[in-house]
Amino acid sequence: MLMVEIALFREHELAFRTQYAELKERVTASGNILPGTPGTLVRRAGTGYSYWYRVFYPAPGKQSEDLVCKDGDTDTLQAMRESIAFSAWVCAQVSNLRKLGFQTADKAVARVLVELHNRGAFEAGLVLVGTLGYMAWLNELGAMAVSARTLDIDLARRQRLKLAAPLPFLTTLQATGLPFASIPALPAKGVSTSVKLPGVQGLRVDVLAPGNTLGAIVRVPELNWAAQGIPHYDYLLKEPEPGALLAGGHCIPVRLPQAARLVWHKLYSSSKRHGVPEKAAKDRRQGLVLAAVLLETDPQALTRAFKAAPKAMTKSIVPLYGRLVKELDAYPSLQEILRECLSR
Repeated sequence: MLMVEIALFREHELAFRTQYAELKERVTASGNILPGTPGTLVRRAGTGYSYWYRVFYPAPGKQSEDLVCKDGDTDTLQAMRESIAFSAWVCAQVSNLRKLGFQTADKAVARVLVELHNRGAFEAGLVLVGTLGYMAWLNELGAMAVSARTLDIDLARRQRLKLAAPLPFLTTLQATGLPFASIPALPAKGVSTSVKLPGVQGLRVDVLAPGNTLGAIVRVPELNWAAQGIPHYDYLLKEPEPGALLAGGHCIPVRLPQAARLVWHKLYSSSKRHGVPEKAAKDRRQGLVLAAVLLETDPQALTRAFKAAPKAMTKSIVPLYGRLVKELDAYPSLQEILRECLSR
């Protein structure tokens, strides 16, 4: 039987990668992001005075309006006009990139990440991990691949966030206008590490942190919250890099774990998904796809990241060697890297 080698990803054309890079650069330099749709300006008169408002949809199906300025404040009004125009341009760019195959999350994800960005959480050290972190890296590296839809936002911090003032996590997420509620991890102690929107398909937001025991409670006082402990997250979160995520009609600056470290931690996580083979397969696939992309852009990064990983973590990946190699027939160079790292 003829064996067909299947590529794990395709590379976006240079023009499209350039389009993404320009969008990311302009958004990163623009400061705060207008939440929701770009909106329109409306003047309302009453009690002898006139005021300008921005009318927009902060979340699907929910209209809102924000006071902009008193009528006659031409500078503030013009600044908002320019912000709305820029937001509309970003929305059009994101729509085009989505059609071209760039990874794009939904509007609820966008609303959460915009709120966190505007409050300085990512600048303070919060890191986007999980499937959304993987999706962001595909865009950053100009790769096109299939990605499973996620109903989770995974956020992580390695050490205390450098915030000027505490940022209460639940209050911050409820400020999005979405009906988030906490999910107690330990009801007897009233400790929560996650929030969720109503319904089976409701978006869930988890806070994660390094911890020796999976699921252990780690206090996050600067967020007035707690995190789930994840083994070897101190390795994953070391020296995160600036990036962005496309979501809804937004391009949101975030911080991402180093791509090569994400590869190895994904493979490690897949080895620990006992009883959930679908999630193990997802982690393994994401790790291999990202490794194949890095093979084209920075192959030495994979070896460096492996050498930096703790022995207890790499020991769990070694038994996967045979299965991983079988999935990489189209990537003999990557098979060789795995052989050098794992077959010792």
